[in-house]
Amino acid sequence: MRLFIAIELSDEIKEGLSMVQSHLKYSGADVKWVETDNIHLTLKFLGEADEDKVKRITSALDAIGSATHPFDISVKEIGAFPRIEHPRVVWAGLDKGAEESKLLAGTIDEKMSEIGFQKEERAFSPHMTIGRVKDAKNKDALKEKVLSLDPAMLDLKPQLISSVILFRSTLTPKGSIYTKIHETRLGQ
Repeated sequence: MRLFIAIELSDEIKEGLSMVQSHLKYSGADVKWVETDNIHLTLKFLGEADEDKVKRITSALDAIGSATHPFDISVKEIGAFPRIEHPRVVWAGLDKGAEESKLLAGTIDEKMSEIGFQKEERAFSPHMTIGRVKDAKNKDALKEKVLSLDPAMLDLKPQLISSVILFRSTLTPKGSIYTKIHETRLGQ
């Protein structure tokens, strides 16, 4: 099964990011927008794993969770990877919780490498993917929409992060379906 470890977002943050997507759609850019319910903060993409590895993953996550205190996150900005001039991924970045997310992702990456998953080559960037750009159509208009975004749209209530989730991702022609496999409480 195809797995990843993520932080689930509050309905308020997901709805706020959905409003941002609606604003950006007016650019006419060719973007596959992430379904509102599927927006999350990925801490580690694992890829394929069998049942035996799932037990080891959940055990490692529970150990990490017990040593990690809950923390708040808030949304700060909208941007694009690799650059706003040549977007491939449109993302929402964190303000509060950015450092805590980096530490948590680093710890998870380290523990997962002990189980046999490849360590990340790039430094963790705390973000939520909200769209994937398919081609260069209207990329300048998309850039303008991102840069002209009203900061008040991102003034969303901070969320207390008290758990980390192991998800299974099932790819379908209509998009990915995410299923919770295991939830690890933080600080317990």
